[in-house]
Amino acid sequence: MAWILITVIPWGLTLVVISVWVRRTPLWWFAVNWFRLVIWGTRVILGIQVRVSGMDNLPQGASSPAILLSKHQSTLETLLLPTLMPHPLAFVFKRELLRLPFFGWSMARLDMIHINRESRAAALKHVVAQGKRLLAQGTWIIMFPEGTRIARGEKGTYQTAGTRLAVETGAPVIPIAVSSGKCWPRKGFIKVPGVVDVSIGPPIPSVGREPKELMREVEAWIEAEMRRIDPEAYV
Repeated sequence: MAWILITVIPWGLTLVVISVWVRRTPLWWFAVNWFRLVIWGTRVILGIQVRVSGMDNLPQGASSPAILLSKHQSTLETLLLPTLMPHPLAFVFKRELLRLPFFGWSMARLDMIHINRESRAAALKHVVAQGKRLLAQGTWIIMFPEGTRIARGEKGTYQTAGTRLAVETGAPVIPIAVSSGKCWPRKGFIKVPGVVDVSIGPPIPSVGREPKELMREVEAWIEAEMRRIDPEAYV
């Protein structure tokens, strides 16, 4: 936490200042360098290693769209996934995070999709409208369909906002399973050395699909993959 704090203050302030002149894409890669610095600290200070599979499943091409739907067990994947992706990402997150000093201020300058979770209908419309705009610019959308961090070995309710956006835009869905809960507990301050697996699944076409049925397929793949990469959690 100290490493995050002492690095995010200068990085966040610099990002806010240069965002007056710098466009979103180079600004995003400037922010990704901070994510890489945090992940380096995670490896060196905490002894957490990352093992990634399925990178070849990511769409190729500078203009290829994608909607990433990931398992969410801890803060680790929010820091890690941007360092793995070849495209700028736009997270869908609750508006309250913008109030966080330095980190939230930086997020506000990166053209993300922040929503008011008190109004689900308005939030869904906002996600679809902003998602279409960002996908057209070459930005990939990343969402956690369970809506919040889920304890290791458990399953939340998969919401259809991500698959609705996919159906509206025709972008393929990329399911991602992450076993971060093994080393970085959902509500635990103490982290445990070990190996975190990130498994990127094959793209699932969205054209002509129904959002609920598409989400059931995404859920089935993620939950089955979670049992493969972290079997001890599901005994």
